[in-house]
Amino acid sequence: MGQQEPTQPPPRSTSGSSCRRDPRLYQIASLGTLLTYGLFWLHFELSMWQIAITIGTALVTQYAGTRAAGLPSFDPKSALISSLSLCLLLRTNDPAAAAFASFIAIGSKFLFRWQDKHIFNPTNLALTATVASGLGWISPGQWGQAAWFGFLIACLGSLVVTRAARADVTLSFLTFYIGLLVARALWLGDPLAIPLHQIGSGALLIFAFFMISDPKTTPDSRAGRIVYALCVASTALYVQFGLFRPNGPLWGLILCAPLVPLIDACLPDQRYRWPESSTDHMPTTASLSLLSPLSLSQPRRIS
Repeated sequence: MGQQEPTQPPPRSTSGSSCRRDPRLYQIASLGTLLTYGLFWLHFELSMWQIAITIGTALVTQYAGTRAAGLPSFDPKSALISSLSLCLLLRTNDPAAAAFASFIAIGSKFLFRWQDKHIFNPTNLALTATVASGLGWISPGQWGQAAWFGFLIACLGSLVVTRAARADVTLSFLTFYIGLLVARALWLGDPLAIPLHQIGSGALLIFAFFMISDPKTTPDSRAGRIVYALCVASTALYVQFGLFRPNGPLWGLILCAPLVPLIDACLPDQRYRWPESSTDHMPTTASLSLLSPLSLSQPRRIS
C-alpha cells in the first residue's frame, strides 16, 4: 500500500473579510441611512423619481465606463456613494439636471486622473458644475439645527473616515475652518453665535466626513493631508467672505484639488488602495489622461 499523500486544507476565502474591511460599504450604509431619515422625518423636497434618475444614471455611467475601459467586472460601490451624496445635497426642478450631475460625477473618474488617482472628488465636481450652470442649488437649511441630528451625521461619518484611514483630513479641515470662522468673528467683534450658526449645517458635516475625506482624491501622507485641509479651509472662507459666494467649502475643494499631485510630490507616502476584493483596476498614468484605446492595454483601477 503506497504512502498516502498529505492533504492540503483548502485555502480560506478572504472575500468576505475584504468586503467587511471595504469602507465604501459603510459609507453606502451611512449615506442611505441619512437619505432615509431626510425623506421620512425631515421631508426633503426630493421626489422618488429624482432619486431613481440620479442613482440609475450613475450606475449606467459606471457600467458604460467599465466596458469602455475594459475593466474585468462592474463594481457599483463608487457610483452608489456619489449618487447617494447627490441625492442628499443637490436640489433641482429638472430631472435632466439630476441625470447630468450623475453623469458628470461618474464620468469624471474615468476622464480626469493623475497617477492612479482622481483629480476631482466626483460628487464635488458634479455639484459645482450643476450649481455654476444654474441647473440646481444646495439648500443647507433643509437639515435644520437639531444638535442631535448633527451628532448622528458626525458619528456615521466618523465610522466611515476611520475605516478609510482619512479621519485626519476631516478633523484638520473642521479645526481650521471653525477656528478661522471664530477668529474672524472675534476680529470683527461679532458674537460667537454667528460662527456657531454658520457651522450648524448638515451639509457642512457631510462635506467634511464624506467628501474631503475621499482617500482617492486626498494627499497620500498625513502631513500632506493636513496641509491640504488648511488650503481647502482657507480657500473656502475666501470664496465665502471675499467673493461673497455661497457653498464656500465646495468651491474650496474643487479649486484646491489640482494641488494634490504637487503635495504628493513634496510629501510622498504610500498610495491608498481599496481592499483587494475590488476589481476596478486601471493602469497608472503619469499625467492627466482621457480614455483612449491606446491606454487600455494594462489593468488599472477606477474607484
